[in-house]
Amino acid sequence: MQLAIIGGGPAGLSAAIRAKEEGLTNVLVIERGEKLGGILNQCIHHGFGVHIFKEELTGPEYAQRLINRAVELGVNFAMGAMVIDIDRDRNITYVSEQGLVTAKAGAIILAMGCRERARGALAIPGDRGVRVYAAGVAQEMVNMKGYLPGKHAVILGSGDIGLIMARRMTLEGATVEGVYEIMPHPGGLKRNIVQCLQDYNIPLHLRHTVTRTVGQKRLEGVYVAQVDENRQPISQTERFVPCDTLLLSVGLIPENELTKKIGVELSPITGGAYVNNRLETSIPGVFACGNVLHVHDLVDHVTEEAYNAAKNAAAFIKNEPISSSTPIPVKAQSGVRYTVPTALIPGEKTYTISFRSDKIYTPARIKIQADGKDIKTANKRIIIPSEMEQISFTLETSVNEITVTVQ
Repeated sequence: MQLAIIGGGPAGLSAAIRAKEEGLTNVLVIERGEKLGGILNQCIHHGFGVHIFKEELTGPEYAQRLINRAVELGVNFAMGAMVIDIDRDRNITYVSEQGLVTAKAGAIILAMGCRERARGALAIPGDRGVRVYAAGVAQEMVNMKGYLPGKHAVILGSGDIGLIMARRMTLEGATVEGVYEIMPHPGGLKRNIVQCLQDYNIPLHLRHTVTRTVGQKRLEGVYVAQVDENRQPISQTERFVPCDTLLLSVGLIPENELTKKIGVELSPITGGAYVNNRLETSIPGVFACGNVLHVHDLVDHVTEEAYNAAKNAAAFIKNEPISSSTPIPVKAQSGVRYTVPTALIPGEKTYTISFRSDKIYTPARIKIQADGKDIKTANKRIIIPSEMEQISFTLETSVNEITVTVQ
């Protein structure tokens, strides 16, 4: 096959569409689930598609538009198929109802998305009663299966799924006692803080965490406490909050087990691969996009990134010439946690760097420097860690290093 795409969510579908539009004839999307669309299928709220489709859609509507276009273009799909092995020569082995299949691809795009951090990763002390769920699991229960997890909920973490579930639980008749966030700033988008918490009078407690759970068979409540500057609970502030459900919205982990298996270099900060501006990993012909690369705020940005990955994968397959110059490293400096990409291939007209800040800056200035000299600055009213930033610039001369700072 020419191109294999692992994952049939928004990143995988968008990459497949662009690959076909680039002229590839044999594009295969390998999806382990029984439905295409990934996480979008359970995101029945609006807010998707403003950038790509110029209108506001629900998650399933956004996914269906991608599916319809992919089918129209003749993309091939392997559904219910689990990839179990990839090697550096781009040989893929997967298992499906047809049995064990091994095929060689001209290029591979990794689009496996991410998973939620679960209770075990947090090591919360206390009883192990039922009704402690990851927020995404609860979202699937409510939106796709019609089950309400409980009547009185506490939410730990202020990621976007947790905020959206605070609103959803309220709309379904449950009471949300509060959202507790260990950091001094929210983990979700500002619009979700407003539309999901403030509009429904749901309290947000920053610098707080759950210290233990109570309930042998079923959850009966949790103890919460303020935390100090080192994020350690302050025992004098501990108090009991009755509840029958605890939802965890404490971060997403890119699904990179396959990526590790083939030896791709991974970032310890994002959990995703190091890539250049072509979104190519450290292994030639293997590209990455979407949440498996770094967690995105908006699905529209996932689609745009997947388009870029597919365009470059198609160029790789067609053996189109690219610059043989040494890649220019991109380094995150003061105020920046990470950048994507981490290297630039010389010769492009315009480069775009995505990044997140390490704290809230207001007002804020983004600065791009080449070998210590300013080549682009941008002023913003506010920059917060929960919202991904992007900045584009041009390079007119050869340089040795690019740095990104926020101040």
